[in-house]
Amino acid sequence: MSQSLLRALHVLDLLAAGTGTLGGLAAATGTHKSTVLRLLRDLEETGFVHRGPGHRYVLGAHLYRLADVALEHLDVLRAAAPRLRALRDEVGQTVHVAVLDGHGGRSRATYVDKLEPRDAPVRMASRIGSAAPLHCTAVGKVLLAGLSALDRAEVVAALDLVRRTDNTLVDPGRFLAELQDVADRGWAQDHAENETFVNCVAAPVTGPRGEVLAAVSLSVPDVLLPHEAVLGLVPPLLSATADIARDCGFGTTPAPHGGVPR
Repeated sequence: MSQSLLRALHVLDLLAAGTGTLGGLAAATGTHKSTVLRLLRDLEETGFVHRGPGHRYVLGAHLYRLADVALEHLDVLRAAAPRLRALRDEVGQTVHVAVLDGHGGRSRATYVDKLEPRDAPVRMASRIGSAAPLHCTAVGKVLLAGLSALDRAEVVAALDLVRRTDNTLVDPGRFLAELQDVADRGWAQDHAENETFVNCVAAPVTGPRGEVLAAVSLSVPDVLLPHEAVLGLVPPLLSATADIARDCGFGTTPAPHGGVPR
């Protein structure tokens, strides 16, 4: 980790503990005042720090927004855990939970939970905390489809649509059209678009205002189920995400417009 980043994090900890003056921060970090001032200006510009009356510094509003999002995700995972286990046991396949992370061209889906069948004959290589591309995964498509049309277009324009398999959509126009389909029907699929031997379906967990808080997916190697059978897992997946939204106190997930595979 870089020295500047360590200093900035130390400054935030000191502010949280009540040290708010330039001199106090410099003394506590063992750093020259001019160096601390540069850090404070950068943190203030990005909303992590606010300079109040008497030239005292306090934690900024952006930190509270980040904390609120983190707590919301934590609450979702806590509430979702029993239903996710039930879904895994019902279908006998690996369940992932992912959230949208990053900005612009650096946006990605980050796995925050993973539940594998106890006696899974094939183990998925994914792990909690790892990132997945947005353009060729079912969770990525769900998370992008949850954005407004304008935000969705801006993110897609910034993404590097790398071809991972022959099925990967790399044309921005076609990809945006697929995202609109995902938003309309309420679920997404990855038909061997990220890995040639894995098919996935995913659906959103929605918040009280209809925003997408997370994506839940079922990932299945084709040695276990063919693509058509994976699509048959969409109804229990949608039932699970609706239950999770209800368990979180967010009401029910809106019924998909496009229906589910028959």
